[in-house]
Amino acid sequence: MTSLKRSFAADAAAPNLASKVYVRSTRSGKVQKIVRELYLRQDIPCSSRLCSACLDVAPRDYNNKVAPFVLSERPAGTKSFPSGHYLIPDTNAFLTGMDLFEIETAFHDVIVLQTVLEEVKNRSLPLYHRLISLTKNEDKHFYVFFNDFRLDTYVTRGEGESINDRNDRAVRKAVQWYGEHLQQAVKSRRDAKAPAIVMISDDRENLRKAKADGVPALSLSDYVSGLPNADQLLDMVSTGREQREVRAGKAELLYPEHYSLSKMMTGVKAGTLHQGTFNVSQYNYLEGSVHVPAFEKSLLILGRENSSRAVSGDVVVVEVLPKDQWKAPSTKIIEEESLNKNENADVDEGEAVVTEQERRALQEEVKRVQSKSTEGRPQPTARVVGIIKRNWRQYVGHVDKDSVKSSAKGSRAQQTVFLIPMDKRIPKIRVRTRQAGELLGKRVLVTIDSWDREARYPVGHFVRSLGELESKGAETEALLLEYDVQYRPFPKTVLDCLPAEGHDWRVPASTDDPGWKGRRDLRDLLVCSIDPPGCVDIDDALHARLLPNGNYEVGVHIADVSHFVKPNNAMDKEASMRGTTVYLVDKRIDMLPMLLGTDLCSLKPYVERYSFSVLWEITKDADIVKADFTKSVIRSREAFSYEQAQIRIDDKSQQDELTEGMRTLLMLSKKLRQKRYDAGALNLASPEVKVQTESETSDPVDVQTKRLLDTNSLVEEFMLLANTSVAAKNHEAFPQTALLRRHAAPPKTNFEGLANQLKVKKGMELRVDSSKALADSLDTCVDPEEPFFNTLVRIMATRCMMSAEYFCSGTQAYPEFRHYGLASEIYTHFTSPIRRYADLEAHRQLAAAIEYEPLDASLHSKAKLEGVCKNINVRHRNAQFAGRASIEYYVGQALKGRVIDEEGFVMRIFSNGFVVFVPRFGIESLIRLRDLATPEPEAEFDEENYVLKTTGSRSVKLELFQKVTVRISDEIEESTGKRKIKLGLV
Repeated sequence: MTSLKRSFAADAAAPNLASKVYVRSTRSGKVQKIVRELYLRQDIPCSSRLCSACLDVAPRDYNNKVAPFVLSERPAGTKSFPSGHYLIPDTNAFLTGMDLFEIETAFHDVIVLQTVLEEVKNRSLPLYHRLISLTKNEDKHFYVFFNDFRLDTYVTRGEGESINDRNDRAVRKAVQWYGEHLQQAVKSRRDAKAPAIVMISDDRENLRKAKADGVPALSLSDYVSGLPNADQLLDMVSTGREQREVRAGKAELLYPEHYSLSKMMTGVKAGTLHQGTFNVSQYNYLEGSVHVPAFEKSLLILGRENSSRAVSGDVVVVEVLPKDQWKAPSTKIIEEESLNKNENADVDEGEAVVTEQERRALQEEVKRVQSKSTEGRPQPTARVVGIIKRNWRQYVGHVDKDSVKSSAKGSRAQQTVFLIPMDKRIPKIRVRTRQAGELLGKRVLVTIDSWDREARYPVGHFVRSLGELESKGAETEALLLEYDVQYRPFPKTVLDCLPAEGHDWRVPASTDDPGWKGRRDLRDLLVCSIDPPGCVDIDDALHARLLPNGNYEVGVHIADVSHFVKPNNAMDKEASMRGTTVYLVDKRIDMLPMLLGTDLCSLKPYVERYSFSVLWEITKDADIVKADFTKSVIRSREAFSYEQAQIRIDDKSQQDELTEGMRTLLMLSKKLRQKRYDAGALNLASPEVKVQTESETSDPVDVQTKRLLDTNSLVEEFMLLANTSVAAKNHEAFPQTALLRRHAAPPKTNFEGLANQLKVKKGMELRVDSSKALADSLDTCVDPEEPFFNTLVRIMATRCMMSAEYFCSGTQAYPEFRHYGLASEIYTHFTSPIRRYADLEAHRQLAAAIEYEPLDASLHSKAKLEGVCKNINVRHRNAQFAGRASIEYYVGQALKGRVIDEEGFVMRIFSNGFVVFVPRFGIESLIRLRDLATPEPEAEFDEENYVLKTTGSRSVKLELFQKVTVRISDEIEESTGKRKIKLGLV
């Protein structure tokens, strides 16, 4: 860095000094011009193993070594490039063809230009992360070349030239330079030929200019056509632009044009338009909602015209409709597969935005709502006027068999088919493929490329087949992809960060060793861990002992992961991206490599381990006298399961110190729990079941409801106490940058539905003024004749809550730190660093707060921490969804072929169906009226009193909260291809 400063000072007008101008808009809407000086260098290597000249000048590290060169000495050849070739894609190529670049069989030796990498990052963060992963994959030979810092390849923006045109010119210049540079490099080598340098672009204008400049360039599809398995690979080429050009001028425009970005931003600022995330109802695909700060209730978006090509998850701008057009939310189940069957995937000309069936369904619903006395029921209703950010991802689904031409089932002719996504909230996707026949009955991964105004459905391309529908491998991979879980093996760069001793690593025997510096020796304490059965990644252990003054010392000891994972190295970056460990029924997708998670960090019994300890002095009444934080070394005496610990505590014959310590912990935990409830903490519920599987095959054998013991809450109470204590300590040390966790108080409107249901059906009052009022009123929601009723109400109340989220303390006012559910003023996650990245960051902050080690710069930066929080919030939520989806799949497999009658409870009522929750299996499912009899029985729906009565041959009266007997069987759900639990009313 000093040499760079010297260069600047020595000669400000030197030829290797350039200025780069950035334009950015501030939060207040002003545009700022930023000028940065660049020091242009000539020691940035081409990284080709053919080039010795770059080897001589390339920068060296502290060990005087040059980073290994990436690009092959003998790159692969094709018909067009028999002597081998390197690829230089432009931004467009990566944006439309990332799936292709990721396949293992092709696209090796790729030069990723700095210009392109920055553009991809600005356009799509998910694609940027995928591109970064490719640069770490040693088999693929992807090399990041800093063309904007190398004198020979730097391009100055011309007067009147757009940034886009300047960047395209920079790509062409880099292609030219690489070609000339490698020709020079091989001159002295008789055995070598210079590979062709080929620009890949899907930008027609860029290709035209490349041709004019004599730069070798191909479109993605032209390049793929020359590869051996071109037929399959061509299915993966984005067809959005191609289809747009075919339709141009022919098709009728179905949707209104979206507003320009400046018009949307002006409207949002003025308050005439509103920005939020578009969500589609899981029960009615024609009904969406957008939550915006200006309205207490979410804005309703009804029908295709008003959603205007928004896909669930997109960030949209909406305009509120006049009050006379406000509607009540739908009370009807409307499913796309039952309305729009047998559509022709090839035809989109002359289509209507809304089919006749959809129009009829919506009209019937509007008439029904208007005929009721629904004063006060209409909700603010809006329409989408533009899309700020497409949150498209890869989607898993299956090919609609009705859209495949029977003549094409055995041929390789290209045709258009419908892909029906697993996620019912996502519209059907039109896909052009040469493999239609082969893809039937398979789980398929696709990407959406575009959704134009003249097309009723979005257009996408095939990525790959995951395997047969219902096969364990395909379904597991499908849910990992669906929830964007990073499940690839850890790259070598990450594994290189592990201790060289591997499983032989030990805590140093001598306390004079640097590893002991600043650590307290707590090996004499009777510490034990209490976890679910079979737990191998043991994060936490506890102890308690009586002090001479009659108080107790209690310790929570947490795995010292931050000793092994240092900030900003490859392992830390990988853990930061993964965010959390994901637990599925039959496997775990680890955040950290197994060596750390299940061995060196895991607080296994009978071995010494580094830990981070929180030690309290606590009175008999569970009042905290003081808290102390220290890095330590412990030796756990035992690893109990919850049940083993409970048996040991309850066994009066066990009088040893370890058991007495656990009894003390249990006694104190009950008092701590009561104090939390007195302060207004909520005791909520969620359906929790355990799937028992065969140890050899992981096939499901049985499903059981999880039994919660006193020892479960023993551990929970002390983990909550540790998290609260650490949060306060970290915030005191770093008031602007402490990484904390908050749970916002839900708006009262969230509980309106449930409060009204309890009042109408049970005469009960749900008070929601505070968490204490809610907790107390939930305690009174008891039906003496039905013990499960209170749990059912708690499950329903949980769904009215906001999600808890990680945040950086400097971004919120102190009152906003509050954790509503726990009734805690301040809270963080500290107790699970093996499986959560948030906890690892909290460890680093606590280590600095107690002056054990200095804090890394990344944890001083509010902006960086906000980015970390944003990612781990998404990863945490996705991990929960993936875990639930795994349980759902395995419950379906466990009940496959069985027919069982079981008790359930009506949780929700629609005008044409109802939802039943079955406690034993923790499942809920929809029973439609058409499932009761054929033809579908007529029904009267009393919306005010939550009653549905069918008439005719099968007369049934159903009410909310009613206990019913259902027949559980299984079926393949036609719309998603998933095996689902099917409930029938007995």
